[in-house]
Amino acid sequence: MSTRLDQLNEFLKESPEDPFLKYAIAAEYLKQGNEQEAMSRFEDLVQTNPDYVGTYYHLGKLYEKLNKQELAIAIYRAGIEIARKTRNFHALGELQGALSFLTDEDEDDF
Repeated sequence: MSTRLDQLNEFLKESPEDPFLKYAIAAEYLKQGNEQEAMSRFEDLVQTNPDYVGTYYHLGKLYEKLNKQELAIAIYRAGIEIARKTRNFHALGELQGALSFLTDEDEDDF
């Protein structure tokens, strides 16, 4: 019996550049409690597919959980920039909300 992670990895073999599959695999590692592998996968996705805006929120939340506040703030800010550029207003709102919990800056200044 194959696991969801096995299935996702099989799909990735067929479409190795698919950012959604890379994201789903990272999220699956996170769901399984493998935070280091999830973090590595999310970080790789930010590098290889910087416009895949959903990654920034989840990577930022993982950084927060791992007490890496500075990295969380930086990744939220990077995500805000991408969300504005791609006009993804839903993601923009989520990222601004997450950032505002960590800073007392006005996120409209970015």
